Formats: sequence, structure tokens, C-alpha cells
Amino acid sequence: MSSTFDHDMMKLALRLARKGQGLVEPNPMVGCVIAKKKQILGQGYHPKFGGAHAEVKALQDCSLTAHGATAYVTLEPCCTTGKTPPCTDALIQAKVARIVIATKDPNPAVRGRGIRHLRREGIVVDVGVCEPEARELIAPFATRMILHRPYVIAKWAQSLDGKLATHRGDSQWISSAASRRLVHRLRSRVDAIIIGCGTALKDDPRLTAREVRVGRIAKRIVLDGDLRIKINSKLVQSVKQSPLIIFTTAAKSKSKLAVSLSRHGVSVIACKSRGGRVQPSDVLHKLYAMEATNVMIEGGASVLTSFIIAGLVDEALVFTAPILIGGDQAPSAWMGKGSPAIADSLHPRLINTSRSGCDIVHQLRFTDLPTSK
Repeated sequence: MSSTFDHDMMKLALRLARKGQGLVEPNPMVGCVIAKKKQILGQGYHPKFGGAHAEVKALQDCSLTAHGATAYVTLEPCCTTGKTPPCTDALIQAKVARIVIATKDPNPAVRGRGIRHLRREGIVVDVGVCEPEARELIAPFATRMILHRPYVIAKWAQSLDGKLATHRGDSQWISSAASRRLVHRLRSRVDAIIIGCGTALKDDPRLTAREVRVGRIAKRIVLDGDLRIKINSKLVQSVKQSPLIIFTTAAKSKSKLAVSLSRHGVSVIACKSRGGRVQPSDVLHKLYAMEATNVMIEGGASVLTSFIIAGLVDEALVFTAPILIGGDQAPSAWMGKGSPAIADSLHPRLINTSRSGCDIVHQLRFTDLPTSK
């Protein structure tokens, strides 16, 4: 049975794990604390992909021997050799007496094996302390392992009346400077940023992370079924600084413009389409093959709508500014006919609400956390 101290140590391990965000993917974020007689001996987290795992880092940090201690780990220790040796072996060799695990490894090929191995060695293993928080932490990793696609974060800024822009398409800037800095931090930790061609033509964005510490350089993705992107756009002209991928139809992928874009260093990839529009599920399938873990949708309205309707948005960050835009033709995050009745509406779960400058930020979960069978 877990104690208050167990929960406190696991919460510390979860805070440590988050330090690896944007640096460890496609691996999961993991934290570990080692304690004995309510004294912390060592702590660590997985700092980067290919580097030492959290358990090894915590053991290396121990001020005293870990013999007879308790290890608190946010994720089931690995029991296979990959880029690093199994963490189960390191814990066994350190002769820890007990291991508290927040949640099992969601990889169907691994789930439970590490726990069984530790128990066979006579170590007491308790599972489930702070499990909801741990599962939320590894949701991107679990999405890759179980659903075989990247984790999708939708981001949009809207007015109080839910408009993403004016009826003429003007949207700069709805959100505050503080909110835009937050978005740049998000860009700095994802593997890909997705927009539609309309946004590319109208806003001419760069989609790069600026004035923040960059954990990874995101691929910039444009969904462009008609292949209308301009060669002189900022996206194309900055391709040497950050990869640019255009997903288009099979026919357009063989056009003269596609050849010209390729000469400029742009990847033009044929995607499954319907009515000239590339299909969100195939976009994610191809990004999964590129080992993307987290992808962010930045707009516009039609792209947001297509992913939401397809049930492919896992999480959303919605920045609501204290302004009213109005206009029947002004776009919103969900275009088209919408829900016929309130009972048929989408009801995402509210994870968190915060302030960002003068904006209110809602963090929402659209999908259930994936679990192995």
C-alpha cells in the first residue's frame, strides 16, 4: 500500500521527467528518485534520446549506496537492450529492495515484462502511484506505440466569439505577445508543424521557433492538394534552416511546380486524397514513418476542422483573447454545419486553465489516453 511519502517522491519524479521534453522523443519522458528511510539518495531523468535512462542517472547520483533503498520510477523500467542496457539489470545490481512504478510501459511488446523480471529477482514492486499523471506525461509515446501515429496538438487563437480571423482573413495578432512566446516554446519541442495552403498563402509564415531554446527543429508541413504554394514564400526560402514538406495529391506531385520545389530542397509527397484534399489520417501515417512523436496543427480553419472531424486531435491549446470580431463569414476552429444538437457536440476534457498576458489559455484533451489491450 502506498504512503504519502510514496506519492511525494513520485510527484518529484514526474517533475524531473518533464525536463526531458523535446529532447528524448521518440522515447518517453521518465524520471526516477531513489530514497531510503525517507531520505533522498539520488534523482535523475532521461535527458536526451540515446542517453542514459532515468534509473541509471538516479543511481549515479546517489550519495550513499542504493542497497535496500526504494526506487520511484514514472514508467516501468526497460528490460531489453536498445541504445542502452536494461534498466532492470541496473536496479537489480544496485540491490534496491523496492520499486514503485507509476504506470506500465504501453508498448504491447514490453508491457509488464520489466515488472515480472524484477519480481522474479525478489524485489518488491508496487504499480499505480500517480498513474493518471504518468499516463498523461507519456501520452505521445503511448500514441505512437498503440495507435501507430504521432500525438496531435492543435493550437489556435480566437476572439471571445470564437473567431480565428476577420471575414477578410486578418488574424495578426489576436493573441498577446506572451501567448506568441508560449507558441514558440511549443514549436521548439515538436517534430512537425502543420498548416494548410490557405494559411501559407495568406500569412506567409516561417513556422520556426524564435527567441527560445530549441530542443528539436520541427519539420514544417503544408497540406496543399492543389499545390498553390509560392516559390518565393518564406517557407520555401528558409528550407535550409528547417525542412519543408508539402503533402499534395498524386497528380500534383508530378507537376512542374513540384519538380521546381524539389530543386529548392522542398520534399513534395503524394498523399491519399478525397475531392482534391489530402487525408489527415494518411498525413499522420507518413509522419509516423518519419518517426514523428508530437505534431502541432497551427491552422487554418479548414485544416483544424478536418483533423477534429476525423477524431485525430489529441490535445488542444486554445488562446482566447478579450476581443470581439464578429462576422458571419469569419472563420472558427470548426467550420461547416457543425453539431445539430448540444448533445451531439464534442465535449473535450479540460486539463488546465491559465493566463497568458491578457489571454485565457485552455488546455483540452479530445481523445482518451491510449492503453494496451
